[in-house]
Amino acid sequence: MATKFLIFFTLLSFLSISSSLSTETILDAAATLSNSGFNSMALILEFGSQTLIPPTTSLTIFCPSDTAFTESGQPSLSLLRFHFSPQTFRFNTLKSLPPGTKIPTLFSNHSLIITSTPSCEDQVSLNGVKINESAIYSNGSFVIFGIHKFLDPDFEVSGLISGRPVSSLDCSVLDNNSDYSLKEAIRVLRSKEYSILAMFLDLQLGEFNDEMMVTIFAPVDEVMKGYISKFREYRSIFLRHFVPCKISINDLVNFDNGVVLPSYLEGFMINVTKSGYSVMLNGVQVTAPGLYYNNWLEVHGLEDSFLVQEETEHSSTESKSNDCEKIVAPDFIFIIGFSFLFLCIF
Repeated sequence: MATKFLIFFTLLSFLSISSSLSTETILDAAATLSNSGFNSMALILEFGSQTLIPPTTSLTIFCPSDTAFTESGQPSLSLLRFHFSPQTFRFNTLKSLPPGTKIPTLFSNHSLIITSTPSCEDQVSLNGVKINESAIYSNGSFVIFGIHKFLDPDFEVSGLISGRPVSSLDCSVLDNNSDYSLKEAIRVLRSKEYSILAMFLDLQLGEFNDEMMVTIFAPVDEVMKGYISKFREYRSIFLRHFVPCKISINDLVNFDNGVVLPSYLEGFMINVTKSGYSVMLNGVQVTAPGLYYNNWLEVHGLEDSFLVQEETEHSSTESKSNDCEKIVAPDFIFIIGFSFLFLCIF
């Protein structure tokens, strides 16, 4: 794969498009990328920078891993330019931007979109892809961040992203003396036709140890029964209904139309809209607000779920938790235990 990129970008290097960034700076960045294990992008910078980078004094690159290059094959010039922004961004700057903020790129008429929120201290995601906190390279005006896969130019977030800043939500960290037990919440959910979600909480979570505020949007049992056989997708199914902030029904009602909330499923966002007096989340109505709440947890009932029909096994394998999430349990134990409890109850 590296040989193919070498040949490809050697040819590109004969094109005469100049860059304001010095050759020395670009080669220094390429050497740093190579030493950090990002060999594919290192070759691109070394042999193709004159084609990719127009005259500019500032540049940020979001660099896919070598594995991403291997899996995706040779990228087009447009796709590569989509990972180059003609502005300099520090991690803290990106982290402070509200969801929906557009980041300009060198791919004409295409922008990156901030899909993370300030609620997670050490996380930033663009187009649903998390970027590494520590820059691979930084010399003041030229910064490179690592990412685990290519960013999608066709990525969209439905609805208008606007309105109340997420920073105004209750996403704070609690003190170590707070009780993170879910026993009472599980009891309430079981008593109100949300037993399947209650079983997930009992088996998969137990208690939260990351001291974060949490909101759960709970689908009713009747909706969730149809997904019991999809063992490999359990985490994807459930984690998309968890938000790393405490959101009351008053918050939901007062949100501007189109506010987007992050979820515990990496890249999955929840779009808040209004329909008359009803609050809709990704088109699903909140039918039982305030099912349960305490000082760190809020649970609201839904008439349906946030599941998408085109979910695939591949997407479920990428439903690992982000940095705000401390949910760890052996999948095999979870699957067997969950299925056993389901059979006992139903």
